[in-house]
Amino acid sequence: MKSIKGIIFALISSGTFGLIPLFSIPMMRNGVGVPTILFYRFLLSAVIMGIICLISGKKFNISKKEAGISFVLTLFYASTALGLFISYLYIPSGVATTIHFLYPVVVTLIMTIFFKEKKTVKAFIAAGLSLVGVGFLTWSGDTMLNPKGILIVLAIVVTYALYIVGINKSGVEKVDSRILTFYILLFSAFIFGAFAFSTTGIDKITGASDWINLLLLAFIPTVISNLTLVLAIKYAGSTITSILGSMEPLVAVIVGVVFFKEDFSFWGIIGLVIIIVSVMLVVVPVGRSKTVPAK
Repeated sequence: MKSIKGIIFALISSGTFGLIPLFSIPMMRNGVGVPTILFYRFLLSAVIMGIICLISGKKFNISKKEAGISFVLTLFYASTALGLFISYLYIPSGVATTIHFLYPVVVTLIMTIFFKEKKTVKAFIAAGLSLVGVGFLTWSGDTMLNPKGILIVLAIVVTYALYIVGINKSGVEKVDSRILTFYILLFSAFIFGAFAFSTTGIDKITGASDWINLLLLAFIPTVISNLTLVLAIKYAGSTITSILGSMEPLVAVIVGVVFFKEDFSFWGIIGLVIIIVSVMLVVVPVGRSKTVPAK
């Protein structure tokens, strides 16, 4: 039952993460800068998560050690988001996304080599299939790739894998999921605030539609996504959660086709089918994994 709940949380997390373009692209088209969007996204999400914690009667006090570990994990998380954005300056976004989704393989290797977790052949096959499926979904054709862009994406493959493993293995797994999510979102707001002030500054947001999109961006693909990610890792483990993360680009592609009239090729359909197969390998039947119960 814990694994089933973990799989459900993982699917919710990756699916809602894929809704980021739905709320961010309209703001970008209205002239709101990416640093501003990132800052407000995490500031508002931290406020929302804080209110949820207060309503739930949760205490915000954590030890200095737990706060330090949470901040380090946030650095991994924030650097991944920034690195992926910067990589778009050097290589096509589809290629960058494809390379980024090597992280399930890296998570599997880390858990197997350093934490001696037994992984079935099925897990490795599912990880590989998810990567291939994402490749078909996002590949943008023959392009001369900039080595700098490739190195940046390879670096964030490692940082995101470390973030996922760290949540379950660094000592913060005993912290209540809502409190841990709150601090990660709060630390992210500080980091992206510094990033915004050191680059373009904070843009003024005056349109009602932009504020609505910011609130939805902060709540659905940030609060819900990050909270369910933490719960998924605690219930189902790092490997299964990372493999099911392939649902994120799938949802993003669907959003692009339905809401932004982007093309969806035959190869995209092939990728969609492959991803569904990789998910089914993980979900049916549910495998056992060593996890930490969520609070």
